[in-house]
Amino acid sequence: MVKADFVTGLMLIALGIATVVASFEMPRFEELNVNPYTVPGLVPGALGAVILVLGAALFVRAARAGGWRLFQGASGRAWHADAGTRNLLLAVALCLGYAGVLIGRLPFWLATFVFAALFVAAFEWPLARTGREHARRLAFALGFGALVSGAVTLVFQEVFLVRLP
Repeated sequence: MVKADFVTGLMLIALGIATVVASFEMPRFEELNVNPYTVPGLVPGALGAVILVLGAALFVRAARAGGWRLFQGASGRAWHADAGTRNLLLAVALCLGYAGVLIGRLPFWLATFVFAALFVAAFEWPLARTGREHARRLAFALGFGALVSGAVTLVFQEVFLVRLP
């Protein structure tokens, strides 16, 4: 897990920096005398800074524990044979599929439902031993997806007043 934390820390640092830079490039509407606390880049910039700090903390902790030895497999195994690395790659693939494939092609609520349900099912399915347990975990994933989709859509539309795709 130390190696996955090392790589994840690097990716989070890069994401945090990119988010902060992009937030500074967003319009500030100074010519309209808009309250500076309501500019579009404020929340993404703050979230990017938090991601940057937490990614750096994860990176430093993993580096101290030897995570920088990426290509030395534990007990002779290749780095890609590690379960933590496979889980990381699966999570990245699901997130990229959500952002790059589902969003914009499906209504936001449906894309979020599909993503959340698939994410939970992908990590819960291998833990089940029987057909009954598979069905229970799949039902949980579908319910969780519906709950997350409804909550996220409601909060963005009604609280933050964001028009969703």
